[in-house]
Amino acid sequence: MALSTALVGCSDDNEDVAPVIEQGKVQVVHAAPNANVKVSVLADDKAVKDLNYGENTGYTTLNAGTRVFKVNVSGTTTTVINSSQTVAKDKNYSLFAYSPTDQANSIAPLWVEDDLTAPAAGKAKIRVVHLGLGAASPVSLYRTESTGTAALLIPNITFGTASAFTEVAAGASNLYLANSSNVPVIVLNSKDLAAGKIYTLLVRGSATGLTTDVQVKADFIENK
Repeated sequence: MALSTALVGCSDDNEDVAPVIEQGKVQVVHAAPNANVKVSVLADDKAVKDLNYGENTGYTTLNAGTRVFKVNVSGTTTTVINSSQTVAKDKNYSLFAYSPTDQANSIAPLWVEDDLTAPAAGKAKIRVVHLGLGAASPVSLYRTESTGTAALLIPNITFGTASAFTEVAAGASNLYLANSSNVPVIVLNSKDLAAGKIYTLLVRGSATGLTTDVQVKADFIENK
């Protein structure tokens, strides 16, 4: 009887423990004005979300490792982006589909790692992603202070690139993007940058866009 009890005890100690699955997150943004059709986003051939031009998927949790992302013309098997990314444990990424040239149906991937570390107390974080085809390049982000002076927040973001996130004071902010001569090229309405929040200011569209929806503009994406 004593032997039987001992064996039961050993069995309890050797119970299987479920492995911890390492995961990261990815969001996809449709910012390609020259391919501004509805698209379907797939990760490892699994549907994520359909996007109209200007929309994003939000962050999708995926297992760590090399993940293959496809962007297909919605309702078809026509793949316009096929791009791999190594997703690391607890890391976050954005895949921007944008138009690098004036060519019809121009579309290409831009991968950016997203540092979503929370900002300090009373601060927000913001970055600029410049995908405005034919727009001024580089551009710099300024905030107009209550004194009327301009404070440089993020300098010299060239077309097809993203800045790092920068901490700024939270609160209502009058922001604008200026060209290399410090002339404003995109003036934004007052934006409340909430404490603790993280934002992407996305410049998208085309300088030769024939309709308002594909002309150059700047949108805020809240990274969450």
